[in-house]
Amino acid sequence: MNIFDTVISGLDTSSNLHFYKADTFPTFKPIHWLTSHFAVGGWSPLQRLSGMLTAHMTQIAPHNGFTWHPHRGLEIFTYVIDGEVYHEDTTGGQGIIRAGEVQRMFSGYYIQHQELNRSDAYARVIQIWFVAEPQHMGIPAHYEQIGLGDMTARSVGDAVVRDIIGPTGGTNAHVNARLTSALLPPGGQATLEKPQPGEELFLYFVNGHGRFHSPTYDETVGLYDVVLAKPEADTAVITADSTSLNYLSFYLKPFMA
Repeated sequence: MNIFDTVISGLDTSSNLHFYKADTFPTFKPIHWLTSHFAVGGWSPLQRLSGMLTAHMTQIAPHNGFTWHPHRGLEIFTYVIDGEVYHEDTTGGQGIIRAGEVQRMFSGYYIQHQELNRSDAYARVIQIWFVAEPQHMGIPAHYEQIGLGDMTARSVGDAVVRDIIGPTGGTNAHVNARLTSALLPPGGQATLEKPQPGEELFLYFVNGHGRFHSPTYDETVGLYDVVLAKPEADTAVITADSTSLNYLSFYLKPFMA
């Protein structure tokens, strides 16, 4: 099987729009300092989506983390929601990635790095792994870090949307996909941005609570709920409750049945 092929098991994705509660997907605590929710990858029914190997929440306890380890053939993004993570790698890249910042690491043929929570508070991040496209494998390993506030913002309803990956993305990614971050203020509403022709959408609610409404769904939104959509999906509206609501939208090559 090609590593860029989609692997989905146990979920019917034949409709144009799907809403899944977070507990559809596994949460693990493999060691005392680490908790992870795997929306994509690991033992998730969404094992792999068009070259995206994983999109998962990781919470790291204070003064713990991932010590030196290698990667090859990957482009890895770390989106920090709470706290901060210290990054260091063998290209000389290093820095503290704080809440509201994004780190991109291109491993090329080989890189080693470590990601540590050196602070006294929990850190919570979204980790995203893409397979490196073959034509980019010869690019040397490198590291990039940028704040959401340094990316161009646009409005979709009440949401502030920033393009992280894509033609107008804030990162210099080598990925055939688009990724946006949307932040709804308390009580705010926004229409779901549907995928373009030739794309399908994986949406991950990563912070806050609210409501998801369409002709076929009227659901309370909680942490790590997921939406899948095709370009032909019905119009859907996302509403934040009394707190702000943050969600990541991944526009990938078609992966649904």
